[in-house]
Amino acid sequence: MIKEKYYISDFCSIRDKKVFKNGEQLYIDSESDSLKDFGKGIYKYLELKYPKFHKMDELCKLGFLASEVLLRDSDKLDQDTALVLSNRSSSLDTDRKHQVSIQDREDFYPSPAVFVYTLPNIIMGEISIKNKMKSENAFFVTESFDADLMSKYSKILMDTGKATNVICGWVDLDNDKYDVFLAFLSKKGRIELTKEELNNLYNQ
Repeated sequence: MIKEKYYISDFCSIRDKKVFKNGEQLYIDSESDSLKDFGKGIYKYLELKYPKFHKMDELCKLGFLASEVLLRDSDKLDQDTALVLSNRSSSLDTDRKHQVSIQDREDFYPSPAVFVYTLPNIIMGEISIKNKMKSENAFFVTESFDADLMSKYSKILMDTGKATNVICGWVDLDNDKYDVFLAFLSKKGRIELTKEELNNLYNQ
């Protein structure tokens, strides 16, 4: 049986107050004092008009913004594009805020608006809703970015017809330290999908 070849057609990252797509710097913000302000800056730069963005927690905003960068000026996305994401900290950043909101307050009911983001896979839900995606998705918690897992799992989804394309990557946030990398995988592109190539792009 001849195995189908897959490619990394686009990739992006958000790190150190900078946004990159396909190795090119799109945005830099050396002025903002907070992650919240940095996210707002990217939102304005992308000229987004999506009010629900402002209700998201910071982890979800990072993943959402990265997906908007990745898919900008792209016609590759369809409803059968799968999402395969991972991180190290799960939703710990928001979990802490949720815990503080209920600590020592027996008469207080925590806000559902905060509680809904105490699972990391809400990122995939928000991206799917915005882009009308109805595909497979999975969120893994690993010690570090696992290019082998990402590439193998994504290939299985495409080989078995469960997805036409895959957005895979790493969306991590803990105490305002963030690291975001997404890649669009498909049957067309210039970089063949291997764990080595995926890892090299992540480490750029």
